[in-house]
Amino acid sequence: MTSETNVERAGHGAPDIVIITGMSGAGRSTAAKSLEDLGWYVVDNLPPSLLPTMLDLADRAALAGIAAIVDVRSRALPTDLKTAISSLGARGVSPQVVFLEASDGALVRRFENVRRPHPMQGSGTIVDGIAAERELLRDVRGDSDIVLDTSSLNVHELRARMHHYFGGNIVSFGYKYGLPVDADLVADCRFLPNPHWVPELRPFTGRDAPVRDYVLSLPGASAFLSAYLQVLEVSLAGFEREGKRYVTLAIGCTGGKHRSVAIAEQLAARLPGRDVTVSHRDLGRE
Repeated sequence: MTSETNVERAGHGAPDIVIITGMSGAGRSTAAKSLEDLGWYVVDNLPPSLLPTMLDLADRAALAGIAAIVDVRSRALPTDLKTAISSLGARGVSPQVVFLEASDGALVRRFENVRRPHPMQGSGTIVDGIAAERELLRDVRGDSDIVLDTSSLNVHELRARMHHYFGGNIVSFGYKYGLPVDADLVADCRFLPNPHWVPELRPFTGRDAPVRDYVLSLPGASAFLSAYLQVLEVSLAGFEREGKRYVTLAIGCTGGKHRSVAIAEQLAARLPGRDVTVSHRDLGRE
């Protein structure tokens, strides 16, 4: 979740900026489309020197989140990108750089599948182009905030990774299926009586009114929600000060069907002004 929703706004300071770069064929366009789905404004093939201008335009348009794909079509990429980031930093803006990479084998297969030459292969082979690009981008990769290897990821999995990094979400889960490995914060709802043991509620989920009303009426439920929302406000503000603007919150119960689902939905509804995606990992798994 972010401190402010990634939609048009006015008077809320500089927008968040994400720079998507990396190896040709590693999935830059898919990553950018994922940010578009989250409400970010995305520009493809932007020369790094125009990043400050893009920031000015985004400010005037009151955009909360902007992203730019920069790649080897700008041959002076390493130097120009470093200069542009320094320029943004002087204005108090710290863009997040996402570098997408993949193994040589994966990249070769992808270029062969689409029957296109590598942009840097010249009169050589695809492998030659990959090697030249990897060398050119060595310093860019080292300075990036997120390095994501897409060798074994399909399109849907890459989109899910981007949503995790930049969409932020609340996810319910069942402890009997294990903790979500990508959770930043975890809350346990097993202190509340389990609706599973109420026969008329057992077939329903925490999305259904009978279970939701039952869970919220339980002793301690209202106090937990109020107290935990206060904790989240402090924690999220602290994360943002430390440069971590996107957080995944996991809410667990035994099976991930009743209590955690109801509480996750309530937390999302009570976090005003935040861009929150709610998902229920284990719903329907039993």
